Amino acid sequence: MAHAQEPTLANVAYGKHEKQVLDFWKANGDQPTPLLFFIHGGGWMGGDKANPDFLANCLGAGISVVSINYRLIPDAIASGVTPPVKACLEDAARALQFVRSKAGEWNIEKTRIGGCGGSAGGFTSLWLAFHPDMADTKSADSIARESTRLKCVLKFVPQTTLDPALMREWIPNCDYGHHAFALPSYQAFLDQREKLASWIAEYSPLSLVSPDDPPTYLFYDSVPALGQPHKDPPHSANFGVRLAEKLKAAGVECEFNHAGAVGVKHPDIFSFISEKLKTN
Repeated sequence: MAHAQEPTLANVAYGKHEKQVLDFWKANGDQPTPLLFFIHGGGWMGGDKANPDFLANCLGAGISVVSINYRLIPDAIASGVTPPVKACLEDAARALQFVRSKAGEWNIEKTRIGGCGGSAGGFTSLWLAFHPDMADTKSADSIARESTRLKCVLKFVPQTTLDPALMREWIPNCDYGHHAFALPSYQAFLDQREKLASWIAEYSPLSLVSPDDPPTYLFYDSVPALGQPHKDPPHSANFGVRLAEKLKAAGVECEFNHAGAVGVKHPDIFSFISEKLKTN
C-alpha cells in the first residue's frame, strides 16, 4: 500500500490551541504556486488533516496543498465558545489568513487559493468562500490583515445551511445540525429556531451568497429528490439543489454534479480545481 507523501512542514501552529495546526506540502515551481486549502470532514466532531484529497494530483500539477486541523465542537464547548460552531469556522478563516501571511516564505500565489473539503469540511469551505472578507486592515496583527477570500471552491457532499426548518423541508428525516449550537435534540433545534435566527444566518453558507462569490463545484453521490427522505440525510444531494439555484440566480459560476447528472462541464472533478487555480 502506497503511503501519502510526507508534508514539507507538519503541525505548523496557526493559533494557541493544540488543534490549531496545519500541514503544508510545497509544490515545485520557480514562480509562486497556486494552493489548495483543504478542510477535513467529520461533522465538526472528529476527523484529521491527514491525507487531504487531491494531494498527488495537486503536487503533480504544480499546486501546493495545506490541510488544517481546527477546534471541534467539544473543544469549543469546553472553551465556552458560543455558539460552538463559531470556533470551527473561525479557525478555518484564521488558518487561511495565516497561510497567506506565509506566501513569500512558502512560495504561494496568495490570489490563487482554492478551498476544498467534504461534509462539514465542505460546509466550512463554502462558508469561507461566501463570507465577506474578514480581513481587518487596521489590525495590529499582520495575520488578521490578510484576506479570507478564495478563488474557487470544490465540495463533496456538503451541508449548506444550519436552518432546521429548511433541512426538514428538503430532507424530512434530517437529524443533523443541533450539535453546532450545543442543543440536545433536533426538536430543541426546531423549537429554538427563531431565537437562533441571527446565528443561523451568520453561519449558513446559503445565507451568505452574493454576486462576488467564487466559482463553486458541488459534488454529491446521490440523486436530488427534494422533500424525500434520504438514506444518508447529512450528505443528501438535496442540500445542493437550493444552493446551486441561489448561486446561479446571483450570477455565480456553479457546477452541481450528482449521481445521474448530465452535461457537467468538469466530470473530471480535479480538472475544475486545476483550471481555476492555474488561470489568472
